[in-house]
Amino acid sequence: MPWHAQLQIDYCAEAARTVARYQHTGPLRILKSLYPEGDTICHNVLVHPPGGLVGGDTLDIHVHAASGTHGLITTPGATRFYRSLGERALQQSHITLEAGARFEWLPLENIAYSGCLAENRLQLNLAKGAELIGWDVTALGLPNAGLPFDSGRFSQHIEMPGVWLERGRIDATDLRLMNSPLGLAGHRCIASLFFATGSPIERQRKQQVLDAARDVMAAHDLRATAGVTSPNPQVIVLRIVAPLVESAMHGLRQVWSAWRNLVWGKSASSPRIWST
Repeated sequence: MPWHAQLQIDYCAEAARTVARYQHTGPLRILKSLYPEGDTICHNVLVHPPGGLVGGDTLDIHVHAASGTHGLITTPGATRFYRSLGERALQQSHITLEAGARFEWLPLENIAYSGCLAENRLQLNLAKGAELIGWDVTALGLPNAGLPFDSGRFSQHIEMPGVWLERGRIDATDLRLMNSPLGLAGHRCIASLFFATGSPIERQRKQQVLDAARDVMAAHDLRATAGVTSPNPQVIVLRIVAPLVESAMHGLRQVWSAWRNLVWGKSASSPRIWST
């Protein structure tokens, strides 16, 4: 029987503290709020107890952050999209930030197992003055375990309505896409890190953010397969393709740390769950 799970998370300011309130239906929730950086930044871990999605499953996540709040969400492990018998598995996340809110969307990778029929959607709605740093990472199959992604389809959709839209569809049987130099060139991990704002980014600040990512990746093993661009005055995106997810995540975390310090004056405070 398919799982249909929903989660609504609301961040509000209470006496100079960012507080997370949530409601859920089905197997989807957040763990206790943590404050490793003090009361102004609320860290949460999003948990899906089944551990993965099969055909027909839907995860529906809604995040709302009020003015003056700063939230951070990550996950304890990868989201797994398993083999489907014909129905699509869907994960959709909606993030809405009021003016002056800051948010970090840092879930661990999505793994597309061979035979999956899956879609991962992310929609960002940012009011003027709101800012977000987020990433999206997809691993195709499990190469080290001898489980290649050789059948199935995975679709990715990231959107700021009226501002930025990226949509891709990966079919495991499309060998030109999977293996040619004009496609993934045999790489099996696709990763993006983005800095998005509700207002156009001032020119000097934009250049500083671009330069910070380029400086980090110039010294990284994946420098030949990484690039950072600004497709819109409100968005800056670092893209990486890699043979394995671990090297891509290493690059993303380094650039996330540099961006966090540059744009918000905050040193990197990695969620505790990443080191367990």
